[in-house]
Amino acid sequence: MFVIVLAAAAWWFTRRPMVKVQTAPVVAISAGSSSTSVLDASGYVVARRMATVSAQVTGKVREVMIEEGMRVEQGQVMATLDPLDADAQRSLSASQLSAARSQVDNMQAQLAVANADATRLQSLVGAQLVSRSQYDQAIAQRDALRAQLQNAQRNVQVASDQLAIAGIRSDFNVVRAPFAGVVTAKAAQPGEIVSPLSAGGGFTRTGIGTIVDMESLEIEVEVGESYIGRVQPKMPVEAVLNAYPEWKIPGEVIAIIPTADRGKATVKVRVALKVKDPRIVPEMGVRVSFLEQAKPQQAARPQGVRIPAAALVERDTRTVAFVVGEHNTVSAHAVTTGMVMGEDRQVLSGLAAGDSVVLDPPQALKDGDKVTEAEPNATE
Repeated sequence: MFVIVLAAAAWWFTRRPMVKVQTAPVVAISAGSSSTSVLDASGYVVARRMATVSAQVTGKVREVMIEEGMRVEQGQVMATLDPLDADAQRSLSASQLSAARSQVDNMQAQLAVANADATRLQSLVGAQLVSRSQYDQAIAQRDALRAQLQNAQRNVQVASDQLAIAGIRSDFNVVRAPFAGVVTAKAAQPGEIVSPLSAGGGFTRTGIGTIVDMESLEIEVEVGESYIGRVQPKMPVEAVLNAYPEWKIPGEVIAIIPTADRGKATVKVRVALKVKDPRIVPEMGVRVSFLEQAKPQQAARPQGVRIPAAALVERDTRTVAFVVGEHNTVSAHAVTTGMVMGEDRQVLSGLAAGDSVVLDPPQALKDGDKVTEAEPNATE
């Protein structure tokens, strides 16, 4: 027992706490990655595919099944409306269909009797036992009943269609996601009245919530008219989010919107993001640098990856970077550095694109230590 207690005490006093650090991704660079910027502009991250989802009919909200930040799939139920009106209409349509079918049965029975009477009188009028007028009257009554039966059958079809429409309208009380995405706003609560059209005032909501397809995120910037000639489709860009100033995101010009804002004398430019990351969210501010196209002679420049210079430290006469691996355990990688790229540094060997490196590694950090991500710009 004493040995167990002693071992537990030794484990308790020798275990190392998790170190709070900030990390940055290792980004691949190509021969032309050192292209210079020909123009800088500011803009925002926007979602190309975003929808405020509303009910197709006016009604009272019974249940809302979404929350901000929740991911929904296409067709997933977001909310339901009170179905009382729809259920009443469907019940009425079902009753009308039943009545129409009963009318058809009644007319078919009367027509059967009329057919029998007409057949019987036809034989009697041939034997001159009844007058011709009686026979003609029986034929006219039979034909009238046939017309009434056809009308009753049409009424059955109309009632059946009305019941089907009532069923469709009942489905309108279920609000579903039109596409897969993330909920960014919850606009309605149980008990509120929602309508597909704005009724004015503060008592009617026009939407249940807003969802965004995070795969459709791109950047929208406004470039001054005087400089728009420097921007071309397919032009490489480098984007820096205001929230993560150390993170440089590669991108490419999608299109130049062919119209100008006369009030601001600017032209909108759409920029595609080549990196998908949960840290990128709609409406984030971003700074975009439009890069000149790489010249042929630049293709011979050394390739490699780039990391923030703050991730490099000297340990035992070696330049190393601490890479975060499985289970948040770090390992020191000796690296061969290349050219200085602003606040970044080119790394020719020792790291791979996609790795995550520790920024400003503490002096006490060593192989095997466990780390946890600290909030950006957090202070102890």
